[in-house]
Amino acid sequence: MSDVGPPEVRPKPVVPAKPPNVGAPSPSNPFPPQGFGGGGASSSSGSILLGYIGIDTIIEQMRKKTMKTGFDFNIMVVGNSGLGKSTLVNTLFKSQVSRRSAGWARDDKIPKTVEIKAVSHVLEEGGVKMKLTVVDTPGFGDLINNDNCWEPISKYINEQYEKFLKEEVNITRKKRIPDTRVHCCIYFITPTGHSLRPLDVEFMKRLSHSVNIIPVIAKSDTMTIEERLEFKQRVRKELEMGGIEFYPQKEFDEDMEDKSDNDKIREAMPFAVVGSDKEYQVNGKRVLGRRTAWGIVEVENPNHCEFALLRDFLIRSHLQDLKEVTHNIHYETYRAKRLNANGGLHPISSNDTQESNL
Repeated sequence: MSDVGPPEVRPKPVVPAKPPNVGAPSPSNPFPPQGFGGGGASSSSGSILLGYIGIDTIIEQMRKKTMKTGFDFNIMVVGNSGLGKSTLVNTLFKSQVSRRSAGWARDDKIPKTVEIKAVSHVLEEGGVKMKLTVVDTPGFGDLINNDNCWEPISKYINEQYEKFLKEEVNITRKKRIPDTRVHCCIYFITPTGHSLRPLDVEFMKRLSHSVNIIPVIAKSDTMTIEERLEFKQRVRKELEMGGIEFYPQKEFDEDMEDKSDNDKIREAMPFAVVGSDKEYQVNGKRVLGRRTAWGIVEVENPNHCEFALLRDFLIRSHLQDLKEVTHNIHYETYRAKRLNANGGLHPISSNDTQESNL
């Protein structure tokens, strides 16, 4: 009988060290992940990672991919002629991106029906590219008979959902489906100082469930501060009485932090704005503004108007959420109704020209 020796003692596996350049404090992440071995972390079940994995690099991977591919943002402006829609959009993006800046003459005649005109530009800032599409609606509210003047706009919004749906259900799909869906509709309210017009109420009521509507009071420098505050309160009350939901909708708040932030925004809406693409010298600085007999109305001065609030809200804090609500709420609602009406999920050929009557 052979002798049985002691069991072989195997060395413990070496835990890989965390790369020195990953997870280190940085201006964007001053608090590196803490855990076992200086780089581990607890999982949701309470177990501890035995070494660095690299999960925290996913955000950086997503950032690099987004910077390579860029992204789309489609904004629609609706309101009477002369309310400064083109100027405000140019001011928001600090470039000539509006319909009129793209070649339409200022002496264009008012169309006999509501038209839809879209113009696209590629903007780049800090290495990030964004394809911005501005959709204008000349003729809205300018006619003697404005009955059903919202229908061409509603049809256009649904047509973009239909285009996306056709690409989505095709057997052979594109790697990246072109997104022409309207992510945001800025509705310009005439600064009457009295109340909303029936057309304003009807438009927002009919389209609030298919697109993100952001109401703004145009050319608010035509009202005094007291008139502006009273008008904003009156508009909010009329919107509430009409059951009109504007973005950000209360039911889409994901947590208490979202609710707290969005409540402040909802209390400030509709934003009383002024737009201008002209610069003036004020206290030794160049500022965007409008010259009046009493001085310069500074567009980005919060004491003069609420343009800065609109810009920060629309671009700097909620742009991605506008896109997500469009995709997850408005588009999904359209998609469900469309597919139910179509008898289920069937591939739609590119030659199918059937339009939805939703």
